[in-house]
Amino acid sequence: MKVAVFGAGAWGTALARHASAKHEVVLWVRDAAQAEAIAATRENVRYLPGVRLDGPVSTTADHGVALDGADLLVIATSVAGLRPVARALATATPAGAPPVLWLCKGLEAGTGLLPHQVIAQVWPAAASGALSGPSFAQEVAAGLPVALTVASGHAEVAQAAVGAFHHGAARIYRSADVVGVEVAGALKNIMAIATGISDGLGLGLNARAALLTRGLAEIGRFGAALGAQPETFMGLAGVGDLVLTCTGDLSRNRRVGLALGRGETLDAVLASLGHVAEGVACCGAVRDAARRLHVELPITEAVAAVLFEGRAARDAVAALLAREPKAEFVREPRDD
Repeated sequence: MKVAVFGAGAWGTALARHASAKHEVVLWVRDAAQAEAIAATRENVRYLPGVRLDGPVSTTADHGVALDGADLLVIATSVAGLRPVARALATATPAGAPPVLWLCKGLEAGTGLLPHQVIAQVWPAAASGALSGPSFAQEVAAGLPVALTVASGHAEVAQAAVGAFHHGAARIYRSADVVGVEVAGALKNIMAIATGISDGLGLGLNARAALLTRGLAEIGRFGAALGAQPETFMGLAGVGDLVLTCTGDLSRNRRVGLALGRGETLDAVLASLGHVAEGVACCGAVRDAARRLHVELPITEAVAAVLFEGRAARDAVAALLAREPKAEFVREPRDD
């Protein structure tokens, strides 16, 4: 099997390394000089330093070279990069393409579209799906255990994902709920910023637990409005990824929140990060979509106020605490 990975960030590189334990892999890198550097050093120094690409992994900046003979295409860009890369691949494969997976998590800025909706616009003929779940690139690259979910309405996509990645310490589970998996992946990054802010302010473990729980409720409400299956949010792509991203120190979105809670500016935080934190751009898109759908997302609104409106982190938390009391669930408990 030949796996073509388009995007040489930390996650794309880690997944390419994992797949190369069983398969031939080609890693498409946007910058030709970086592609040559990775090939020469067998290491992605910029995004995954210290990890050797010892398996059969080649690099290229040419879409045609990456596509040649590939049995599975993996788009490993950010949400912002999904549309241009998918459009280029669709143009390069007019006679049809092998199964396609995307790894990005979020809503597209400007359109508010989920990744599968972007693909539907630019590459409607593709048999495609999302690969998501609780996963830090560094741990996957180190060969540590991980469990992921492939969500697709196409059986061949799920089969290709299992064939490519279900080996060694990685397990791949199947789902048909693309919307639910994408919603969970998008909103958990916002919740990670929120829990990071709480921890940066020193508000304690009780507050973190409350944010995780109420954050899961927000994810469920937003997902329900878009037609997601409720059980998805209790699975790997839901609560699994939420817990990891909100509590793990390798989480970029959590690190953004921690810095904001300590009083640093967003510009300074993003400049020092060196990687994309998907939750920042996603937060505005989710807030706007929720307002259009009349879905109440108070944590998302609070994070957006800190990110985009200059509100102090402590003031945003105070506003959350000042909300009127309400039932935890839709139906009030019965007196009897």
